[in-house]
Order: sequence, then C-alpha cells, then structure tokens
Amino acid sequence: SDSSRPDEKLEAEALAQAVNLFLRTLPEREQKIFLCRYYYVESIETIANRFSLTNSAVKSILLRTRNKLKQYLIQEGLL
Repeated sequence: SDSSRPDEKLEAEALAQAVNLFLRTLPEREQKIFLCRYYYVESIETIANRFSLTNSAVKSILLRTRNKLKQYLIQEGLL
C-alpha cells in the first residue's frame, strides 16, 4: 500500500499476513494455481497448460479458493 496513514498501512499488513497464512493451509497445487493467477497474473489458459488441467477446472479451483479465502478473512475479523 502507498498509503501514508499508519492505520491503513497496519490494516494492509494484517491482510497480507492473513492471506499468507491462509495460503499455507491449502494443498500445494491450489497454492500454486492461486499464486500463478493473482501474484504472477498468468492467464487461465497458461495455468491450465502448466498443470495439465482444463480452463474450466482452473476456474473452479480459483473460485473455490477465493470462497475459502473470504470465509477465512471473515473468521479472522478482517472482512
């Protein structure tokens, strides 16, 4: 975050830490697919080819992972 407000910076750091902790709870393949998409900004097609999956399978994995992440962030009081 480029924010100069200390409270916003702390919130961003807490969120980043929570996402990192959440990712460690996932199976390795789900971690890698999530990181490829949202950290490395790879296309669905590229990810599908890399993991020998269909585009639809990658989309389903990402949707389920985002839903799990949302529930985790709610549980941690960050959403």
